[in-house]
Amino acid sequence: MAGYSDLGARYLARLYGAGLTTSEMVSAKGLVYGNAETKKLLEKTEIESPFAVQLFSSSPEYTFKAVQLLSEGVDIVDINMGCPAPKIVKNGEGSALLKDPVLAGEIVAAAVSASARPVTVKMRLGFDYGDFSADKVARAVERAGAAAVTVHGRYREQMYAGQVDRQGIRRVRDAVEIPLIANGDVRSVRDYDQMMKETDADGVMIGRGALGNYRIFADICGKKIERSDRENILLQIDFLKKEYPERVVVNLMKHHVTAYASGRSGVAKEIREEVHRASIYEDLMAVVDRYF
Repeated sequence: MAGYSDLGARYLARLYGAGLTTSEMVSAKGLVYGNAETKKLLEKTEIESPFAVQLFSSSPEYTFKAVQLLSEGVDIVDINMGCPAPKIVKNGEGSALLKDPVLAGEIVAAAVSASARPVTVKMRLGFDYGDFSADKVARAVERAGAAAVTVHGRYREQMYAGQVDRQGIRRVRDAVEIPLIANGDVRSVRDYDQMMKETDADGVMIGRGALGNYRIFADICGKKIERSDRENILLQIDFLKKEYPERVVVNLMKHHVTAYASGRSGVAKEIREEVHRASIYEDLMAVVDRYF
């Protein structure tokens, strides 16, 4: 998740029991051109193994070159075919690939041929609402050598609105033989159980449902971890401070503190308003000290 899957967030996810963590979206073209900010997204924590890097691309050529540039610390290459952001879609990347199964397959084939790493795909049910194309795309990437596919149960047009369509994910499960990972609106053990049962998936990917709620991984795994929200926030800040300047740390943590605030009845709005006014580290910590 762009702007959310930073080093600190991924470290917490692994501490709480997540079996695999994935980088933020990385531009294949940016990686090939040696963009410094793009390279920064490839860094991982010491406990992230296995670790996946998620590339977004509309070019088999750039995909091939980008995969060749990945370090040995990258275990899995994930190709993003689900991002609904307009700036990604307008370049033919992300969920735009759901409209072109042939190109989707070519991009995966390029990634597979570039290294021995497993290549996986993250996608949605289709582009326009109701125009189900995930089965065709999934079969195309399976033929191209994809080792697994993750399906978010919404269409690009929906962005993140409406209920996730588990039966749509099940249709993709029935269309391919490779492992399928189900994704969308899993925020509790009950949600996890329902997703697994209704989709017959091989696993579940949790994204937004883990923000401010990393203990969901421990709950699903049956692990008991006693750590407060404050401890989690400070741990995440410590990680970010080692990697980024103060301005970046504050801006990243605004998103995360807001996520933690959603679980604080009666003061969530106040926390959101105050944290978004923060401009320096002291402002951020004042909010954390006051409410956490």
